[in-house]
This record gives sequence, structure tokens and C-alpha cells, in this order.
Amino acid sequence: MKLRSVAVLSLLAGVLAVTGVLAQDFSSAPTIPPSRTLTAHGVGGRQQPEGAGVQAPSDAREALVRAECKHPPAPPQPFNFRPRPVGPFQYSIQAIAGVVDAGVEWKLIWVAVGNNADGMVALPDGSVLAAQNDNSAVVRITPDGHSSVVYEDTETGGSLAINKMGQLFILERSLIPSVWELAPERKLIADSYQGEPLECQGPGVMDSALALHNGGVYFGFAGLYYVSPAGQVTKVFDKPVNDAVLSPDETKVYLPSGGDLYVADVGDDGMLSNAHVLAHIPGGGNDGAAVDSQGRIYVAGVAGVRVFEPSGRYLGTIPAPRRLIDVAFSGPDKKTLFAIAEVAAPGMVEHDEVYTLPMVAQGYLGRGK
Repeated sequence: MKLRSVAVLSLLAGVLAVTGVLAQDFSSAPTIPPSRTLTAHGVGGRQQPEGAGVQAPSDAREALVRAECKHPPAPPQPFNFRPRPVGPFQYSIQAIAGVVDAGVEWKLIWVAVGNNADGMVALPDGSVLAAQNDNSAVVRITPDGHSSVVYEDTETGGSLAINKMGQLFILERSLIPSVWELAPERKLIADSYQGEPLECQGPGVMDSALALHNGGVYFGFAGLYYVSPAGQVTKVFDKPVNDAVLSPDETKVYLPSGGDLYVADVGDDGMLSNAHVLAHIPGGGNDGAAVDSQGRIYVAGVAGVRVFEPSGRYLGTIPAPRRLIDVAFSGPDKKTLFAIAEVAAPGMVEHDEVYTLPMVAQGYLGRGK
């Protein structure tokens, strides 16, 4: 075993001791993805200088980029971390007709130190891919929790998208944020808007990757943008979003934003129209989202997973043992819900956990998410 792997596993043991993770059988725990040396950082503001694994707003060179903007944005406000309970929480899942049975339980299958799991997409074999911000890699995680690194050197990649044609995209969050295609060809898609780096549009971090069947890609950055297959970038939604997900037929896009769930019509050219609030998210707050084969929308957050009909009618919440930041259907027959929990609080070693839950509902089979 490499010394690097020993260090990661030792740190993982410390994480489990500090956080009091729910009782699990870790004798069969999966391998932890290889980790590069993590620079010192703490919740409430990273203190990283520059380089891979560093989000653009925390890069020491970011001020130099912003200074060259035609209309420099206001300096980003200091991030004040508001303590949130991290769990583990007591929970009891009640049945939601056609969605989930009563009494089923989440299973913890995978843990990684740092900000190293987000932006999941499903693969046809039942596994998922997750972007690793700190490691600048993409990891594949199987339903039984085994993992392997499949892409490296992604420059702080933090969100993945895959379309019906099998094209895989990633949002790279390092200095000069950019949209890249990873498969079938690794190439730059876009890294500017109206001739300037994306940093010139305002504060924030690239997120919410979403891919259309035509090769176009949406991404969130102080709003929602669309990159055409030719690389032309257009702003299509003004409000900040925290994930975006398409209806199965790709005629609508659902956008969780500020405790509301928006919906908009998707044009053939990728442009959005008729954007409006579809539903208020019970309890407020929102993060990653997914749809199932019936078009139901699943929105992750502190309470667990909130479930809505395509009409916006709220069906109920699937509670979870942690605050969830992303969800995706995968597993056998795509009837397993994968969820990522971000565990971070002052004085705690930040880490990510991946859980699975058996479902009645089936994920949409025609697309990775």
C-alpha cells in the first residue's frame, strides 16, 4: 500500500471518530480514491494560494483577472459560515406512492476526505461518476461502494453532465472557470462570456452542469448560461441556481433556486422561455436535483429529498441521515437513489459521504441524469 493511501485512510479513521457516523459495517468499506496532498483550509473560507483543487474565488491570482474586466464586478463578500447541524439525524421514511416504500433505510457506501464528491451522473452499468473538487479528478463509484479514478487533471472540476448521446462534460472551477468535454473527446468548450473571463460576471463558483442531446451545455455562474455546440455562451436565467435538471423529453428544465423550484421551456436552440416558479420547496433551501422516468422532480437539501410531480404538486420528503447536496438515480434497473452528503462544520474535518436508497420509482433510462 502506498504511503499516500495510508495517510488518507488514517485521516478517514479520524473523521469517523469525530463525526460519530451512523453505525455501519466498515469491514467491507470501499477503497478511498487516491488523494493529492490537501492544502490547509477550514469551513468559512479556504486559505489556499493557487493551483489545482483551488476554486477561482480563493485563488491568489483572482484579483488580477478581475482587474482586467471592462466593468470589474464588486469584490466578493467574505463568506460567513453559518453553523448548520450536520447529523447524523434520526429519520424514518414513510411511503410515497410510486416513489419509495416505508421503512427502507439509507446505506452509507463511500467516504472521501475534503470536497471530493459532487455533480453526480449515472452510467449504464449502475455506477455513478462524481466530480472531485480538491483532487481535480473524476471518480466512479459502484453500488457496493467500490471506486476508481477515471479522469485526472480536471483543474478543480466540480460538476458533471452527460447527455443522451453519451457526451460527458465537466465544469472546471479553477482560475478562468471553463466548460470541458471529457468524452468521447477531451476538449475545451467555453471559458468566456462576451469576450471576457467568467469571473467578470460576478462572484460565485461554476456549478449546475446540464447537457442537452444536441451537445449544448448549461452551467450556473451568477445565473444560468447556455453553451451552444459551437461554443457560443448566452445567459438564459438571471437568478442563481443550485443544480438544473431536464424533463425526460427535454422540453422543460427545472431550476432549484433560493428555496423555490422554477421551470422553463427549452427551445430547440437551447434558449429558455416562460420561466416561472413551479413550487415552493418545503422548509426552504435546495441543492442537487434529479428526475425519474415519470418526470417527478427530486430536490436535495437539509431535510433530505423533496419530491414533486411535474405539475409542481409536492408529494413528500424522503428524510436522510445527513444534509444532502446531490442526488441521482442509478444501480440495477436504475431503481437506486444515490445521494451525496457534505459534512462540514467548524472544528470538523470536512468530508463527503455517498449513500444509496432502494426505490420504487425508476430513474429515467434515456439519459445519465
